[in-house]
Amino acid sequence: MDDLDRRFKKAFEIASAMTKKLPPDIMLQFYSYYKHATTKDSMVIPSGDDMVRNAFKLNAYFQIANISEDDAKREYIRLVEKYSGEKVL
Repeated sequence: MDDLDRRFKKAFEIASAMTKKLPPDIMLQFYSYYKHATTKDSMVIPSGDDMVRNAFKLNAYFQIANISEDDAKREYIRLVEKYSGEKVL
């Protein structure tokens, strides 16, 4: 596991433990970067029964779909550091 993957995994652990309520637009950023970093094919189908929420998820994903998987990991780590207040080492 390289350093970026290790830091991404640690960032996910931190994000999963966060209890702070974040605005929906920030949550969508977390979702889209995480999805892009972890989805191996280009077909993303949001889970859940709420069609409006799924549309927002897809829109957020499409907005960042042109970046690399590594860049998505870096952006996810940046978001975790910003909103958790913890440095991902």
